[in-house]
Amino acid sequence: MSRQSRGPKGPKGPRQSKPQGGRRGAAPKAAPDRARDIGELSGEVRLQKVLARAGVSSRRGGEALISAGRVKVNGQVVTALGTKVDPLRDRIAVDNKLIEAEPPIYLVLNKPDGFVCSAEKKVDDRGRPTVISLLRGVDARVFPVGRLDYHTRGVLLITNDGDLSSRLLHPRSKVPKTYHAKFQGRLDNEAIDRLREGVTLEDGTVTRPVDELLVIRDTETNTWVQLTISQGLNRQIRRMGEAIGHPVLKLLRVAFADVTADDLPEGQFRRLRETELGDLRTRVGLGEG
Repeated sequence: MSRQSRGPKGPKGPRQSKPQGGRRGAAPKAAPDRARDIGELSGEVRLQKVLARAGVSSRRGGEALISAGRVKVNGQVVTALGTKVDPLRDRIAVDNKLIEAEPPIYLVLNKPDGFVCSAEKKVDDRGRPTVISLLRGVDARVFPVGRLDYHTRGVLLITNDGDLSSRLLHPRSKVPKTYHAKFQGRLDNEAIDRLREGVTLEDGTVTRPVDELLVIRDTETNTWVQLTISQGLNRQIRRMGEAIGHPVLKLLRVAFADVTADDLPEGQFRRLRETELGDLRTRVGLGEG
């Protein structure tokens, strides 16, 4: 199979077209959006959905908490699945700890090098700065959807919606993620084909064929590659590079599904657009109920 050289001219341009509209790089404005988001959670809502939106658990995890008798509504234990509550009026507690009814928040951050994907607000237990510390003006409790390792840059989703996060990360959802990777040494056709078709990792795991692979460009000593995967193993692309004898020197995620960080400076964030959020929810089979 021959090498492919079409695609972006350099390592920073993703294949996706740039989203239109909206000012980037600033803290999201809360005014009409917050009113709309609160409206989504007002009135009668299923209890497990409230738990998921509060970041307590996934929706299925919330069902387990309810069935186990660990959830109280207005001081009374509730064990019936499908129970509906008003999250802005009812007092909901898990293990006797009240949860706050925060409106759902959906952000995309252009993660810089040297930040750890942790829900801690400033630094992790090793003193490393966290991605949450970059969210100036966001006071709600939020967390990253999955992880980019310490030295990997690019698109990172951040939310307080535990249900959506759980669905996006579940292997069954097969959500595609696109990366630009700089491999040490120039990759020949055999190495490219191994990446494309699947390699055996150090623990014996065999990676699935990639969704798409394009050679962006060769330098005198290295090769830049764009590849899209939907498997999502821990440090998968770096481990794939090690398996073929070409360690990854630089790694940038340029898209999570169709969400990109085009024109978003490193370290800055924005709200997900309604079309982006709708696409993500559709991909993982989440309705509004």
